[in-house]
Amino acid sequence: MASLDTRIDLGGQQNSWNGSDGSLKHSEHLISHRKIVRRWNQLSRLQRSLVYVVILILITIVVLLCTSKTSQVINREKLTVEKELSNASSLVTDPPPNAEPLKKINIDSEIIQKPLFTGPGNARQYAVVESFKHAWKGYKEHAWGHDNLKPVSGMAFDWFSLGLTIVDGLDTAYIMGLNEEFQEGKEWINNELIFTKQKDVNFFEVTIRVLGALLTNYHFTEDKMFLNKAKDLGERLMSAFSSPSGIPYSDVNLGSRTAHAPEWAHYSTTAEATTIQLEFRELSRSSNNPVFEDAAAAVSEKIHQLPKKHGLVPIFINPNTGQFAPHATITLGARGDSYYEYLLKQWLQTGKTITYLVDDYMTAIEGVREYLAKRSSPNKRLFIGELSSGSEAFNPKMDHLTCFLPGTLALGHMNGLPDWHMTMAEELLYTCYLTYAAHPTFLAPEITHFNMVSTTEDMYTKTADAHNLLRPEFVESLWYMYQITGNTTYQDWGWQIYQSFEKYAKVPNGYTSLNNVKSEKPVLRDMMESFFLSETLKYLYLLFSDDRFIIDLNKYVINSEAHPLPIHKN
Repeated sequence: MASLDTRIDLGGQQNSWNGSDGSLKHSEHLISHRKIVRRWNQLSRLQRSLVYVVILILITIVVLLCTSKTSQVINREKLTVEKELSNASSLVTDPPPNAEPLKKINIDSEIIQKPLFTGPGNARQYAVVESFKHAWKGYKEHAWGHDNLKPVSGMAFDWFSLGLTIVDGLDTAYIMGLNEEFQEGKEWINNELIFTKQKDVNFFEVTIRVLGALLTNYHFTEDKMFLNKAKDLGERLMSAFSSPSGIPYSDVNLGSRTAHAPEWAHYSTTAEATTIQLEFRELSRSSNNPVFEDAAAAVSEKIHQLPKKHGLVPIFINPNTGQFAPHATITLGARGDSYYEYLLKQWLQTGKTITYLVDDYMTAIEGVREYLAKRSSPNKRLFIGELSSGSEAFNPKMDHLTCFLPGTLALGHMNGLPDWHMTMAEELLYTCYLTYAAHPTFLAPEITHFNMVSTTEDMYTKTADAHNLLRPEFVESLWYMYQITGNTTYQDWGWQIYQSFEKYAKVPNGYTSLNNVKSEKPVLRDMMESFFLSETLKYLYLLFSDDRFIIDLNKYVINSEAHPLPIHKN
């Protein structure tokens, strides 16, 4: 208690001292202020004016100094922002170090590098160029402006009346450096190719052959004429998506812009409905109109949702219901093949950004390994069979069309898919090679059958399946394998096949399909398909190049008709 009283007394004493000091300071302040006022009153008017001027000058100087510092701060901030923007811009516009001086096309804010072609560089390539010139010359003389040439009879044949051979084969001429042929084909397209005829065409075939070719030629040449033709055609083809499910109808009337199912069935072919996405997506990117890509991508998304047999799909789908035909054949041959091809290639085209595409592809290839990949007897050759309609019983037959698969598997492996894909590709490619080597013509039949229990032959060919249409699938896979591995054995295999085409298929007016590869003197079928110029000769030319990367698979996806389309970032 005593200590508490002491603290109180001390506090009171301290407060009195503070009050006394405050009074003294206040008195001094008042005296000082009065002196200043008195002295100011003693000044003359002139002296007061001078004081005002000095004060005004000082205020002006202070304001100017403050303004200058603020400006410096703003300028420094502006320079910092401009530097940051410049750095960000350089990430988009600066070329990579050591980049080749390639011509560029600006499409949808992306820079598309255009390949440069310098013509043939060795004897094998020169030979293929001469073959193309021979086929083009015969077509020009006997079927110019028509879809196909019948080279034995020298007659023309029309399927869609769209000048398929010109349009489909034109980028091959460009790649080969055949300027004269390219210019006359380009002139025909500019002046004669129209889409107003009241005639049904196959949606899939016109998409991959005509739309794909127009887009490729646009990218190669930067000529807007090709893009304008592609947009016109694409708008007319859009009627195919008018079905209740969005799954495209198979037949389109370009003139009336209407579409319908084929006369023979209510179904569309699964491969056809799912092999138009690369082209429609590229048309959207080139024209800056998303409607084409949206319609085509919706088909892939719809089929992604459907139940499958370990990723494997039946070959027919109903455009009215959007459902697969029950118990239809499952195959990687006709009507099924390119569904699997375009799963992978769409994933690559979109910069590997749509994961369900590669997931569906991976699941499907696992399904191929489990259900369709078998070995023949006695030499255990790997082949890809079918599951028959109705019973889903295994059928040990393989279409030549299935020989696209080794190239597709190798392309997937190149982009990070499992090693066993490449092993399967190598084994299957050798089996495809044997389908050529097994015959005296060294040409493959349309369909090869395999023995599962035999002590003599692994494979055989039925007479009804022995024809050869000069198809490209095997040489296509050879080119993929050559670019990816650098193994020149694939070039030698391709040269053997090319020599067989020269020996058995070449006629005075072009090249003809053959009736029976088992005969040393095969009957001529009198038809030169547009894909012989578009695909077969193109792939052979690329295969024989000393430069494996004339068309770099890191920059382009190749559509189902061998028309290169650029890879995008998304």
